[in-house]
Amino acid sequence: MKRILAVAVLCSLVLPHAALAQARRRAAAPPSPPPPAPQPQPQPQPTILFGAPVSGLNAAQTARFNEGRTEFGNVETVDDGLGPVFNGRSCGECHNQPVLGGGSNRTVTRIGRTLNGVYDPLTNLGGQLLQNQAIGPRDGSSHAFRPEQVPQQANVVTRRKSTPLFGLGYVDATPDQTFINLAAAQAARNDGTAGRVALVDNPVAGTRTVGKFGWKAQIATLLQFSGDAYLNEMGITSPAFPNENCPSGNCAELQFNPRPGLNDGGEDVQLLAEFMAILAAPPRGATNADTNAGEQVFNQLGCNSCHVQSLQTGANAIAALNRVTYQPYSDFLLHDMGALGDGIPQGAASAREFRTAPLWGLRILTQFLHDGRAATIEAAIAAHDGQGRASRDRFNALNTTERNRLLAFLRSL
Repeated sequence: MKRILAVAVLCSLVLPHAALAQARRRAAAPPSPPPPAPQPQPQPQPTILFGAPVSGLNAAQTARFNEGRTEFGNVETVDDGLGPVFNGRSCGECHNQPVLGGGSNRTVTRIGRTLNGVYDPLTNLGGQLLQNQAIGPRDGSSHAFRPEQVPQQANVVTRRKSTPLFGLGYVDATPDQTFINLAAAQAARNDGTAGRVALVDNPVAGTRTVGKFGWKAQIATLLQFSGDAYLNEMGITSPAFPNENCPSGNCAELQFNPRPGLNDGGEDVQLLAEFMAILAAPPRGATNADTNAGEQVFNQLGCNSCHVQSLQTGANAIAALNRVTYQPYSDFLLHDMGALGDGIPQGAASAREFRTAPLWGLRILTQFLHDGRAATIEAAIAAHDGQGRASRDRFNALNTTERNRLLAFLRSL
C-alpha cells in the first residue's frame, strides 16, 4: 500500500514537469507557415476547331460561310447538272476528314502515255483525269452512260489523294510576288533545294498567274479551284468551265446529256470559293519541350528549305485575312522530287515535280504522300527523293532521341 502511494506521489511530481516541458517546446517551435496563396489560373484561350471559320467575321460573312458549307455538303443530282461522268456527288464526299473541308484517303486516278520522252495526256480518250462513275436510269437519265476505265494505251497510271482545304484562304490572299520573291531567295541560296514558281492559266483573270493549289500547283485561285472541281469531279459546267467532259473521249455521247448547256451560272462556284476562303487554318496541337526541340531538328535537317514555316497575306477586304502571318510549313513552289514524282506533267509542273505539301494539320492524316502509299510519317520522309534526298539522308542518320523529338514536332502540327 505504501509502495502504491509512493508511485502515485512520484507521478504527481513528474507529470506536471513533463507537461511544462512540452509546453515550452511548443512555445519555442517556429510558427507553421501560412497556407500558400492561391495561384492565378491561366485563362482559357479560344478554341479553334477543325472546320471552323476564321475569327472576326461579321454577320454577313458568317452567314455566307454557313451557306457555303451547306452547299459543300449538298449531294448533286442530274437536275443540278451532275455527270454524265463524274467522281463524286458532292464536295464533301472527298473532303470530309475530320469534318467538311478536310481531306480524305479517297483517291482519283490520273493517266497518260509517255513515248520517246514525250507525254500524251490522252485527250482523245477522255484526258488524264479518270471519272469512275456515270449517271444512268436510276439517276433519271434515259441513257446509261459508262464510267471511264484505264485505256490500254496508258502506260502512266497514278493515284492522287484529296487534300485538306483548311486555311487555303490565307494562301489565296498571299500576293503572287511573295512566291516569286521566295523562289528567287531560294535560288540565291544555291543549296540544291530551290523551288520554282508555277505560272499557270487563270481563266477568271484571263492571263497566267502563280499556281498555288493542287498537287502540281496547277490551280491559281480558289475560284478556279471551285470551278475546276465542279466540272472535272462532278461534271457541272459553269462560266469559266463551260464544256462538258466527253466520256472516254466519245463526244457523241453528249447528245444524250440530260442537262446540256451551262449547269451553274457561277453562283455556286463563287459560294464554294468563299467558303474555302474563310475556312480556318488547322489548329496547332499541344506543344512542349520535345516539340520545340523537334522543330530545331527539323530546321537542322534542312526540311524548312521547302517547308517554310511562315508567310504573310496581302491587303484583303476580309479583316481576318488582311496582312496576316500564317504558318503553313510550305513554300507552295514546285520542287523536283526525283523518283517520288508521279510521271504526270500538269500545268507548269514536270513529271517529277510536286508543289511542297503544307504540313499544317499533319497530325490528323492517316496516309501520306500524294498517293497515300506511306502509312507513317517516317515512311513518307524515307520516300523523299530528288531535292528532298539530302534531308532524307540526314533524317536517316538521326539518333533515337533526335528522331523522336522530330516526330513529336511533326505530330503537333
